[in-house]
Amino acid sequence: MARLSPETISDLKATAHAMADVAREATLLHFRAAGLSAETKEQDRFDPVTVADRLSEERMRAVLAARRPQDGILGEEYGSQSGQSGLTWVLDPIDGTRGYLAGTPTWGVLISVADESGPIYGLIDQPYIRERFEGGFGVARVVGPSGEAALRCRPARPMAEAILLSTFPEVGTAAEHAAFRRVADRVRLVRYGMDCYGYALIAAGQIDLVIEAGLQAYDVQAPIAVIEAAGGIMTDWQGRPSHAGGQVLAAANAAIHAEALALLNG
Repeated sequence: MARLSPETISDLKATAHAMADVAREATLLHFRAAGLSAETKEQDRFDPVTVADRLSEERMRAVLAARRPQDGILGEEYGSQSGQSGLTWVLDPIDGTRGYLAGTPTWGVLISVADESGPIYGLIDQPYIRERFEGGFGVARVVGPSGEAALRCRPARPMAEAILLSTFPEVGTAAEHAAFRRVADRVRLVRYGMDCYGYALIAAGQIDLVIEAGLQAYDVQAPIAVIEAAGGIMTDWQGRPSHAGGQVLAAANAAIHAEALALLNG
């Protein structure tokens, strides 16, 4: 990780929270609003984007333009912008737009900053519930309606007692789905449709695993920062860094991570 001054770290954290604040306001303008429509980004499947996705990212980018114009940006809706500082902000203005359209409170805003080694700090913000999960620079905490609490992943327990979350029941390709089922068939409970909120629940010590495929960098970098700060592990299905997305295995501890890796790989 790049060596950053205390002043820079303080500014990065303040900038991230400023972006989360404006994104929270932008997304709540349209959440559960009558007549909210969506376009699809792909022809062969429904991959929605709404006015709220675009407004959220626009407002976050405006914060960066005012506060840290030297940094790079990678955002889901407006792509990449180069910088000169060696730091890049990775933004998902609404992770879980399908859930947003359905009115469920499991979508979120993902904000992280990365150096050449990967994400070093991140936020998972759920605007409607008003929960904000923060990880990196020595911080691992959640702030919400119940106050502030430390984030800490749960300790190891047998796979037969574990809780596994994923967004879609049909995980990836047929081969990827078969690998997923090898884990799903061994745990106590499997739940679907959580989007980024599932990763927050690992950091909060509520669940043991999230397994997904077909993800992008902006889907995973904030969760990586938050989960690692809380003592968890997030890799691809071969145990390698997952900063670019693709196949992702998030685990509460090293023991269940190793067991899940072994099952995923047959």
